[in-house]
Amino acid sequence: MERAGAPGPARARRGRAASALLAAARGLPLMVLSLGVSLALFIVTVLSAVFLLLGLGFFTTPWVVHAVRVHANQRRALAGHWAGLRVLDPYRPLPPGPSGITGHVERTVLLLKDPATWRDLAWLLSDAVAGFLLALLPAALIAWGLEGWVLLAGLWHAVAGDYWYGFVHIDTFGDALAAAALGTFALLVARYANPYLLDGHFQLARALLAPTRGAQLTQRVERLYETRHDAVDTSAAQLRRIERDLHDGAQARLVSMGMSLGAVEALLEHDPAQAKKLLAHARETSAEALTELRDLVRGIHPPVLAERGLGDAAQALALRMRMPVEVDVELPGRFPEPVESAAYFSLSEILTNAVKHADADHIWVDIHHTDLDGGMLRIAVTDDGQGGADVSGGSGIAGIERRLGQFDGVLALTSPPGGPTMVTMEIPCRPLTRRP
Repeated sequence: MERAGAPGPARARRGRAASALLAAARGLPLMVLSLGVSLALFIVTVLSAVFLLLGLGFFTTPWVVHAVRVHANQRRALAGHWAGLRVLDPYRPLPPGPSGITGHVERTVLLLKDPATWRDLAWLLSDAVAGFLLALLPAALIAWGLEGWVLLAGLWHAVAGDYWYGFVHIDTFGDALAAAALGTFALLVARYANPYLLDGHFQLARALLAPTRGAQLTQRVERLYETRHDAVDTSAAQLRRIERDLHDGAQARLVSMGMSLGAVEALLEHDPAQAKKLLAHARETSAEALTELRDLVRGIHPPVLAERGLGDAAQALALRMRMPVEVDVELPGRFPEPVESAAYFSLSEILTNAVKHADADHIWVDIHHTDLDGGMLRIAVTDDGQGGADVSGGSGIAGIERRLGQFDGVLALTSPPGGPTMVTMEIPCRPLTRRP
């Protein structure tokens, strides 16, 4: 008897069967994309390259390459959703759209100089052949296996004498039994092999669509070069903000308190009642100055973040929001202080934006760390609001991207009209300490 909650052999068998059927179902649209779209784009790309000799290719090539990249990016996204494979974008940045023949020529030359363009071309051909076969096999194995049982169920009468099922010549009931046995073998193969076949399809795509190590290093150097300037500018702006807050807030109150205490000294002997009023005012001023200083320090580095870490700080941040925020934290320990600070303030900015603009009823926050890809801190914020958020709509998202970019982190936003909106942040890092 299976224990409650234990996987058990029966449940494991059902899981393998479901995975095989899911791989076959996902292979069907991949077949269309591979043999139909990839092959068509390969032919069009080659023709556009030939038309360069006639000059017409300088007009068609940018649009054709753009279509290829959209198609490749779609396969990268499917690799992440269906196979859990992270395939990064390897393309070099391009200038704005072409204007006139000079713009078309310059843009075409830049596209052809990009090694990723030629790797995309090689992927189109391999996807149309090997990728198509790997997508076809999961569904074909199941269909062929079921055919053997259909023959046994009575179809063998209609095709007896002139039909081959694999290496079995269908003529008698015994042949139908052999076909059913062969079909059972095909179904068993599909049950175990289908998930690996689909994974092989995406492994093939990643081999050609992922950036090479040299390209990754080049992109990282360029990104670090940009974020270094952003970090310097952000630090300078932060220092100016602190100086302004101290000058306009706590410093002004301390000066007022000093003047009040000077007046108390002059009135203490002649007008004790008025002196007491000034002392009370000075005490209130000192309390306000202390509150402003605490708020300023909390804005630099919240005490709960320093003392208890990112998980508890996120919980405390959620409690201060004006709508229900559900936080799910699964972290192995503490992280470097700059990483925790960047993650905390980025989360604070995203939650504030959701409360202000999303028109949501509930927000969910998921914070966890994985050891894959050298260690990655992932934070996902989802709300059930109206959606339609735009990265270019304001400076908040850009500021978060600059903050994360200092640590080679990335941000992804998904917000279709009508919702939900999901913001995902990833920061490469490893924990300093691990909980027992």
